[in-house]
Amino acid sequence: MAPTPSAPLPLTGPRLRLRPWREADRAPLAAINTDPVAMRHFAAPMTRAESDAWMDRLQRHIEAHGWGFWCVERRDAPGCIGAVGLMHLAFAPPWAPADAAPTVEIGWRIAPGLQRQGLAEEAARLALAAGFGPIGLAELVAFTRPANQPSWRLMQKLGMTRGPDFAHPRLPEGHPARPHILYRLTRADWQAQRQA
Repeated sequence: MAPTPSAPLPLTGPRLRLRPWREADRAPLAAINTDPVAMRHFAAPMTRAESDAWMDRLQRHIEAHGWGFWCVERRDAPGCIGAVGLMHLAFAPPWAPADAAPTVEIGWRIAPGLQRQGLAEEAARLALAAGFGPIGLAELVAFTRPANQPSWRLMQKLGMTRGPDFAHPRLPEGHPARPHILYRLTRADWQAQRQA
């Protein structure tokens, strides 16, 4: 398990702030999670109850580890506009040996009306710096469906390299969302890219 930072992380960028979750975030997060456009590359949109349960799980992860998928808000207009961050995988990664260290993913979900403005990239870079800096992770992975071009292009912009394709183990055989592509980035490669 990765170490927990001894102090809150300063996850603030030029336009954004990443922070723990609040009760007031439930409705705006649900507006994203129940939106068919926002969730078009997932198995299905969430219900409001599923969205609330997901937010609770994200906050429990932050409370347990000191980091996780944070609430994203703009510095000039506070309020939830998405979820971005780092989280232990909720399933056994089929690409890793059984005795491998726990796998941590980086991911992002931004409200549809605010996409294509570089907000996911800014937030993801804050999360990367936290993960490979004070949190001390050795590697991060990201994955998505092949059709989700904006997401895997962002993975490439972050310096991640493509790993093996895989069938998502939490989706049944034949499900159209089951095929996934994987990207990976090690701390050593991230540091080398920053020095280049």
